[in-house]
Amino acid sequence: MSTEVLTPPSPAGPAGIPDRAAVRRINLASMAGTTIEYYDYFIYGTAAALVFGKVFFPNMGGVVGALAAFGTFAVVFVFRPVGSVLFGHIGDRLGRKRTLILTLMMMGSCTVAVGLLPGAATIGVAAPILLVVLRAVQGLAVGGEWAGAALFASENAPDGRRGRFALYPQVGATLAFALAAATFLAVDLGIGETSQAFVSWGWRVPFVLSALLIGVGLWVRLRTTETPVFTAAAAARTSTPRAVPFLEVWRRQPRTMLLATGLTTGVFASMSIASVYLTSYATSSLGMSTAGILVIDIVGSVATVAITAAAAVLSDRFGRRPLVLAGCIALAVWSLVLFPLIDTRSPLAIGTGVVVLLGLIGLAYGPLGAYLPEMFSTRHRYTGAGLSYNLGGVVGGAGILMAAAPLAASGWGPIALGLCMAVLLLISVGCLWGLPETRDRSLTAE
Repeated sequence: MSTEVLTPPSPAGPAGIPDRAAVRRINLASMAGTTIEYYDYFIYGTAAALVFGKVFFPNMGGVVGALAAFGTFAVVFVFRPVGSVLFGHIGDRLGRKRTLILTLMMMGSCTVAVGLLPGAATIGVAAPILLVVLRAVQGLAVGGEWAGAALFASENAPDGRRGRFALYPQVGATLAFALAAATFLAVDLGIGETSQAFVSWGWRVPFVLSALLIGVGLWVRLRTTETPVFTAAAAARTSTPRAVPFLEVWRRQPRTMLLATGLTTGVFASMSIASVYLTSYATSSLGMSTAGILVIDIVGSVATVAITAAAAVLSDRFGRRPLVLAGCIALAVWSLVLFPLIDTRSPLAIGTGVVVLLGLIGLAYGPLGAYLPEMFSTRHRYTGAGLSYNLGGVVGGAGILMAAAPLAASGWGPIALGLCMAVLLLISVGCLWGLPETRDRSLTAE
């Protein structure tokens, strides 16, 4: 019979406070990968909707080609949990730093390669095959990236400041949405999304530009050291063979794994609706211009960055659970208001709906950078945090996008999608109710 292993509360984190230069390197190193990860997620979704059917599946026709393009978008979700297990094993055994360098290089190089990949008109059927392969490798890398970044931040944090340190992986995700929207806005204003130039080369610009982010991220991560928590655990390790982290986390903390996955499901469902679905819905169903919705997305992203950071910092004072709980409840309520509000077709109403939704996501999402790692023991923390995070992304984030069209086409209309969001968020609230507060929990105990 499995027994849930919980680490008792005690003073958290390393006692010493790193110097300012070290803190800056830690913050940048933990933020760089998630920025690239979500930047790719957002630009790929936009490019798949606008142009990938024409570039990689030209012989399949408009609708079928578009479906095939979105199929390549979904490949990442299939491989993310696999990447969590693979890189969680490496990170729990060999360390956080080297795993983060590996995931960054894999993820970033694939993003740039997509931007340079010739279309079907040039290399035929090899083009979509290579696209799927690149997406699969990206999925593996993405599966290992967030947990490593969150652990790198939280395990380097001094006492009582893990929320403040772990805000950077969370801010990276929201910052990426602003960068992606701004990049496509510039392309749209410069050459237009329907022009031949956009189909030929314009869509490639956001992918190739990610090389700048990769260079900065790699330079920063190479200049950091391993986290003190992992170093201490490795030094205390005996020669006795240890269990496989994936098996160990399910044997020792199965309840935590299931509850943490349920917690993230509602949050990720809200993120997918806000960052992917509403952009398409506003242009195709509400008649808003692409530039108009992208401006709203940028404003909402700025608000999300600020609220995400504030929620993470406040979680050091008030605890993780109260802030995540407030965010999930507020999101559940707002999801019922969202579609009736934006269906008025008023630009002000659409802007209010999107910006408030993004801001409330920041309230729930900000503390998770510290909260999920604090739930798991050091020996399998990378695996536990990463797998629960990515399973929630698959079930909530991908699941609601797959259900969006059938729900919107039902007799209830788009409000059915809002009801689905509310149900998933209430599941998150129920799972959160079964999880403990972890603000004062030690990360050094096995």
